[in-house]
Amino acid sequence: MKTVVLGAGALGSILAAHLAHAGEDVALIARGPRAKLLAARGVTVKGLADFTVNVPIIERPQELGVCDVFILTAKTYDTQPALDGVRNLKPDIAMSVQNGVVKNEHLAAVFGWDHTAGCIANFSGEVTGDGSVLFTRNSGLYFGELPRGTSPRMEAFAKVLNDTGVQAVASDHIQSVEWSKYVAWLGLTAVAVLSRLYTHIVYQDEDLASLQAALIREAAALAAKTGVGLVDLGGTLMPETLARVSPLEAKQLIQESGAAMQSQGIVTHRMSALQDLLRGRRLEVEETYGYAVARGAELGVPMPGLETCYRLLAGINRNAGSA
Repeated sequence: MKTVVLGAGALGSILAAHLAHAGEDVALIARGPRAKLLAARGVTVKGLADFTVNVPIIERPQELGVCDVFILTAKTYDTQPALDGVRNLKPDIAMSVQNGVVKNEHLAAVFGWDHTAGCIANFSGEVTGDGSVLFTRNSGLYFGELPRGTSPRMEAFAKVLNDTGVQAVASDHIQSVEWSKYVAWLGLTAVAVLSRLYTHIVYQDEDLASLQAALIREAAALAAKTGVGLVDLGGTLMPETLARVSPLEAKQLIQESGAAMQSQGIVTHRMSALQDLLRGRRLEVEETYGYAVARGAELGVPMPGLETCYRLLAGINRNAGSA
């Protein structure tokens, strides 16, 4: 299968590197100094894997044609310019690992709904100072037909990825999976960014765990209002349970998940949004927290906690670099 990955950050680099390392046909769309670095030195992955591999780096995506799978890993605020550059691409499957739940509409506007798959990334990494990528968590890339169902093309790509060492799941209820990741992400991200702590500490702290539980309950109410059921995805992603149990039980479960991370040695993991903040980059605000607040107002779902987080993060974005 021929795969095109757009975005050479942590997730895009991990996917492209594993595919290339396994001998698969893959191209990585990158730009600027990052593109030149990877073209010259190859992509280096450390942590859960340890290798360097040459990956074809594409700086002019307009020259690409047909592919089996297209994966968008750019930040949400870069979506439109990123997709503008690949409008000539003809993928059989187009999917996005971006945060939030509006990404599929953006893909479908370019490639059509027949070629758009739902997708979430339940794996993570971090680009380090020397340009290599630290692969910190490998809990799965989930994808499937929309709004639900799997297919031979999804199963085939899942096999390809699993054979490379990246865990993959062809899900038959991907819309619920996407919303479940979104709900959990809304609960954690603002707390991680504002506290600037490693993820396992954010989970284990009593006050921060209580705040996450409250945010998840608000986001889960929005999902319920839209008619989408939540599911637990294992590990720290358990929004269905956290929304169903009492606030005290939810807090305790979140703390337990943090303790489990620590016992497993996952002690240097930081949310990608926190990584962006520490590097002086923009935060993904509008299509994540902004979307939740706007949709909640439209549907009559109160979400005071999420709105507070939205305004704090939006303010940080507007005033970045002024301190």
